Amino acid sequence: MFDSLRKAFSNVAKSLGEKELNEKDIDDILFELEISLLESDVAGEVIDSIKSNLKEKLIGSKIDKNEIEKFVKDNLISNISSLFDNAGEINIFEKIDEKKKQNQPFLIVFVGINGTGKTTSLAKLASLLQEKKYSVVIAAADTFRAGAIEQLREHANRLNLKLVAQNYESDPAAVARDAVLYAKSHKTDCVLIDTAGRMQTSKNLMEQIAKITKVVNPDMTIFVGDSLAGNDTVNQAREFYNHVKFNGSILTKSDADAKGGAALSIVTVTSTPVLYLGTGQEYSDLKPFDKNIFLETVFGSLDDVKIEQTDVSKLKPEPELTPEPELTPEPELTPEPELTPEPELTPEPELTPEPELTPEPELTPEPELTPEPELTP
Repeated sequence: MFDSLRKAFSNVAKSLGEKELNEKDIDDILFELEISLLESDVAGEVIDSIKSNLKEKLIGSKIDKNEIEKFVKDNLISNISSLFDNAGEINIFEKIDEKKKQNQPFLIVFVGINGTGKTTSLAKLASLLQEKKYSVVIAAADTFRAGAIEQLREHANRLNLKLVAQNYESDPAAVARDAVLYAKSHKTDCVLIDTAGRMQTSKNLMEQIAKITKVVNPDMTIFVGDSLAGNDTVNQAREFYNHVKFNGSILTKSDADAKGGAALSIVTVTSTPVLYLGTGQEYSDLKPFDKNIFLETVFGSLDDVKIEQTDVSKLKPEPELTPEPELTPEPELTPEPELTPEPELTPEPELTPEPELTPEPELTPEPELTPEPELTP
């Protein structure tokens, strides 16, 4: 996995280790790094962060030539580690236990486009929860795609799970609500809700997801993306986050991902963690995402690496993801001084030039119509 990302970082470390540290050479090598990372499906804002942070550390530093390669590698690791740390971590099992103490089911909604393995990922997580001795009910709230209910019913039969479903074209929010009511009445620990796959550009379908989340108020929303789709997956994650503010991601087909940029990019552009990686077709092929394993896969052993925390707060494009400023422009709603320029609205003297409308004396020149004396010679 992640061969492309590994090669990109290895090349920049070696290249910088072979040159004197002047700014031009550094810029040239970082440009090559940028191209390599773009080819590895790393998002632009992540690349900018990695480049600026590394350049800042290198410019003006007095480093022994033999130590430059290790210095570069250590700084790359620290920077990328900070990106993952900034997204935080979520322990699903702890959160489920907290809801159990309140005698309430833990609700999870799955979102994503068609073809990413969303329904299969739901079934894998259901299997994992069963292994942890949690009771589970699943809801077939994808009432749009042909075969979606049957696919989920097949998983439910294999895992011996309760399935809540209605007919196709039923209201998905009603299906989700029925599943929650069932869980509450049967003291079920978890409700996993499948939703219709949809393109992130479909406004109507995105609003349908928003309706589901409004009706059931889930404890967690999980975005499921295809690792092999690269930047498309990153763009999908960005748009879904804008609409439903999901809490974390599952990246499928990670065992076949030779690039590795999707995980790094999604945690950065959404500030949410990758929760699991799908690594195969079996129910057991759902592995918790581990930052250190990711770093070791890309950089090799971390035994001699001192990971420093890097301030990456300026990286988070939160204004785009949480356009809250648009929710509070109240000062613009009360600019009362502009609403009372009434002196300009009452120039009534110009509306009463009525003397010009009554020049009636010109309409009575009748004396000229009676020259009759000329008719008697």
